[in-house]
Amino acid sequence: MTIELAFHQVDVFAASPFKGNPLAVVVGADGLTDVQMTVIANWTNLSETTFLLKPTHPDADYRVRIFTPQSELPFAGHPTLGTAHVWLTCGGVPRGSVVVQECPAGLVRVRTDGGRVAFAAPPLVRSGSVEPADLLKAMAALRLAPEAVVAAQWCDNSPGWLGVQLRSRAEVLSIRPNYQALVGQNLGVVGAWDPAFDGSEAQFELRAFVGAENGFEDPVTGSLNASIAQWLIGAGIAPAQYVASQGTTMGREGRVILEQSGSDIWVGGRVVTRISGIIRTE
Repeated sequence: MTIELAFHQVDVFAASPFKGNPLAVVVGADGLTDVQMTVIANWTNLSETTFLLKPTHPDADYRVRIFTPQSELPFAGHPTLGTAHVWLTCGGVPRGSVVVQECPAGLVRVRTDGGRVAFAAPPLVRSGSVEPADLLKAMAALRLAPEAVVAAQWCDNSPGWLGVQLRSRAEVLSIRPNYQALVGQNLGVVGAWDPAFDGSEAQFELRAFVGAENGFEDPVTGSLNASIAQWLIGAGIAPAQYVASQGTTMGREGRVILEQSGSDIWVGGRVVTRISGIIRTE
């Protein structure tokens, strides 16, 4: 039996057209099996594909399942924003003052503000200092000498992020990772912009290196920006509101807005629909 469902491809965290992180969203996917979702995600071949479903939690507005081409994720940042944008543009109306997303990691609050969408950073499942052996392993993957590292911290909100702070944006952009040594690690690298050389459009540069399969760099990463902000703002390294740039070495112009409000850190940016249509299962 052929199933036809609404399909959207959106551009998340983009400062200009086609310069963010793309996401595929399948709407009303309750009738799809796990196998069908896996096959579709592998076929779209994007970093993530999401499937919009009816909520099962009484406080949720919708439920989402997030798939990479290889596996399902409990939570991810740019899929959260992209999915919320599609749900809203398809006529979704939140029950309360914010949108509440249900996903395997729990309930995530999402808000809209001035054309942007933002999610409340989920709590870290692991934080604190990095063991010397883990740091040496990360340095080998990043081809960095230990003295290049200003600080390192576990910043894991479920993908396993280990955060590394370098002295400058230039040093972050100069990294040429050893992908063989990266296997099994998810590393986030951050360095401050120098206004005299880099301008004032952003305050920090990020890069995200993922050790799945043969290893790859993610263009713009919501979950990493969320956890890095929790670290940097909490430690007084970053102000309560700042802009992060990501994807520069990949020809992208990702801009992520981080803001502390009370006990929450909100992670947001622009989301624009680029493709709308129908996806058929047969």
